[in-house]
Amino acid sequence: MRKLATKKTALGLASGILAVSSLFSVPSFASTPKTVHSINSTSHRYHQIKRVLMISVDGMHAKDLANYVKNHPHSNMAALSHRGITYTNASTSKPSDSFPGTLSEVTGGSPNSTGVFYDDSYDRKLLPPKAWNQGDKPGTNVLYDETIDKDLNKLNGGGGINPDMLPRDPVTKKPVYPHNYVRVNTIFEVIKQAGMHTAWADKHLAYDLLNGPSGKGIEDLYTPEIAANGDATRSIATTEVNDDLKVKAILNEIDGKDHSGKKAAPVPGMFGMNFQEVSVAQKLPGNGYKDGKGTPSAGLAEAFKHTDESLGKIVNELKKKNLYDSTMIVLTAKHGQAPMDPAKVKITDKNLITDGVPSNLIAHMTTDDIGMIWLTDQSKTAEVVAQINKNKKKANISEVTSYVTTPSKWLFNNPAKDSRVPDIVIRPNDGVIYAKPGKKIAEHGGFSKDDTNVALLVSIPGLEKGMTDNYAVQTTQVAPTILEALGLNPNKLQAVQKEHTKVLPGIDKELDGKKEKHE
Repeated sequence: MRKLATKKTALGLASGILAVSSLFSVPSFASTPKTVHSINSTSHRYHQIKRVLMISVDGMHAKDLANYVKNHPHSNMAALSHRGITYTNASTSKPSDSFPGTLSEVTGGSPNSTGVFYDDSYDRKLLPPKAWNQGDKPGTNVLYDETIDKDLNKLNGGGGINPDMLPRDPVTKKPVYPHNYVRVNTIFEVIKQAGMHTAWADKHLAYDLLNGPSGKGIEDLYTPEIAANGDATRSIATTEVNDDLKVKAILNEIDGKDHSGKKAAPVPGMFGMNFQEVSVAQKLPGNGYKDGKGTPSAGLAEAFKHTDESLGKIVNELKKKNLYDSTMIVLTAKHGQAPMDPAKVKITDKNLITDGVPSNLIAHMTTDDIGMIWLTDQSKTAEVVAQINKNKKKANISEVTSYVTTPSKWLFNNPAKDSRVPDIVIRPNDGVIYAKPGKKIAEHGGFSKDDTNVALLVSIPGLEKGMTDNYAVQTTQVAPTILEALGLNPNKLQAVQKEHTKVLPGIDKELDGKKEKHE
């Protein structure tokens, strides 16, 4: 893989560096990179991009991708990198939970725009689910996981989502489905409106979320419940079986069928899936990494190998159907996993965080390798923060932030004005996981580099030599990049407008003249 012109410079690129199209401008928040890369438009030919395939290898760090390509030069990941741009300094959402991480890639926005902070969060305005028998008092835990299935023990969730397990609208009293909960539109909605077919495969029925507010963004949504049959995540092997179901769905869609392979359907203009096996291998005791350099255990190495082989099946099917040279492939991850270094793992009791805080002040607390607290009385925020700070040593806390006490460090909207935003965020010391002993050796959700520095590779038809780009980029930039590649206006995404999200840097300006136009 070649590295192009390297020169330390400000964001306005010096004349000695090959020009990058202004259409694909560097994001305003990007720091000065260690190296600057661009593509010489005279040496590359771009075919028309007619579809985008996005793959999320959940848990995969930027370091994992670099190590795998280096150590397996003939792998499928390496082959994709040879016709793509690898972003080594890409960051997923904060918090780095699966829901905000996925939404960042398909909306172009952070939780401030999407309103989604976690799959286990809180809303001060919504009513509790009917099945919880908690009445109609506003304020409820919003839990969008396998528990909302009609039957979480069945692969199809028992036939759908159970509306009685959903939070309710305070005015209409109707259930709020995951797609209702998202405040901005998704790329699936924009692409479908442009006349292209859309499809996606993921681990829970709750990924109805990706349909966007219309509820109709994805025409072929396949969600084989990973918690079914005793929970596929109990082992790497059973997780691979669940991932294989989604791979088969992608192969069927490439062949001009729906995910089941039983009905004819157009080849999607936008489709993809998540792989769960790497994430499971990172978390299961006895697996994970051998050291802080990212050396995988036997179990994790197997998960990477199986994922790579699955990618090979997908790429080979695209080639077999003569679609590879018109398909842009995005390989990324919803989240990382922390800590990578097994020596840093420290399991801590979450109750130590709020020791001494009156329990009636805690409306809800979500913990993994992060802590987020919603209060019943927001006027008590400073008092609660003060008490939690007294617990910093025994609860292994690095930093406690809130809009009230540390406004300069606060990343989110004002919780007094946004019903979804937590009042307090706890960042633990590096390696700390709030969990029961023996259950896991890594987790995600936090703000650390291991949590957020994820793999991001954009493989582009016609690009003859791969390259790396060290700019600090966000996975929110994936969404406008996908729309731009398909000839659609990124500003049709509401979050892109709100947050001024830029297309990923380094994409050749010639793409603009060769891509398929859909407007």
